[in-house]
Amino acid sequence: MFQSLQMFGPVALWSPLFLLVLAAVALFYIGLTGPWRQRFGLDDPVPGKQKAYFLVGIALLYVCKGSPLDLLGHLSFTVHMVQMAVLYLIVPQCFILGIPAPLYERLFRFAAVRRPFQLLTKPVIALLLFNGLFSLYHVPMIFDTVKMNMILHAVVTTVIFVAAFCMWWPLVNKLSGWTTLSGLKKMGYIFADGMLLTPACALIIFAGTPLYETYTDPEAWMTGLALCVPQGVLASLDLTGPQMFLSMSPLHDQQLGGVLMKIIQEIVYGVMLFFIFSEWYRKEREKEPSMDMAPRPTKL
Repeated sequence: MFQSLQMFGPVALWSPLFLLVLAAVALFYIGLTGPWRQRFGLDDPVPGKQKAYFLVGIALLYVCKGSPLDLLGHLSFTVHMVQMAVLYLIVPQCFILGIPAPLYERLFRFAAVRRPFQLLTKPVIALLLFNGLFSLYHVPMIFDTVKMNMILHAVVTTVIFVAAFCMWWPLVNKLSGWTTLSGLKKMGYIFADGMLLTPACALIIFAGTPLYETYTDPEAWMTGLALCVPQGVLASLDLTGPQMFLSMSPLHDQQLGGVLMKIIQEIVYGVMLFFIFSEWYRKEREKEPSMDMAPRPTKL
């Protein structure tokens, strides 16, 4: 399939402008956490692991929205769902863990930022906001409308990304004063998150017919494709529809996409549960009195 994608040209395949923007952000971050860190109130060196989180997040963001994967997401619903899974379930965690705490603290000095963020990261609100927006986005009428409008698509995907950031915040942030969930509550939060995402995946998996015109109707598909392929290139191509690039029927493509989304979600949440449980168990063990410190019986 990759060979056939060459017809769309390097701009559609590699999004050079987006790559330059992300490269600039990555270089600024490296300078901010390195030679310029004291100018931004970072007195202590930033651990290499924390830098790696942020840079991995930048790399994954480019893979999802700038590499050929983004173009493939307009050709195959399966690829679209894998793209969404990585973008909303993995990338936000990388950014939360990769941004140093002093930068968060400086940002939260502004009430206009702190108060809305405090509201949106309350566990119940964060769960309902992300899962509600993600589910609404995949309602067929809304999905097709968004996929055929460049501005609307950019706004909606950005809003869902912010909601995903807020959803992950109660679980993975390590900022003092912002830890809102204990170990057991974190596990309950993950289970609730998985349950709330299930109806949207089930709708996609068990539908008896293809749901989305942008993956079945040639005219709607071409309109959606214009979001990532320059108009001049698109006009020069003889395209009949997404079936040109698929080895399966649109229905099977749709069902596979729903299944993969659910599988990736279960893997990510399962890994998160493992680390949460391990941390909770370790803290509980630390609370137990040491055997060496236990009082010894007195001799009579």
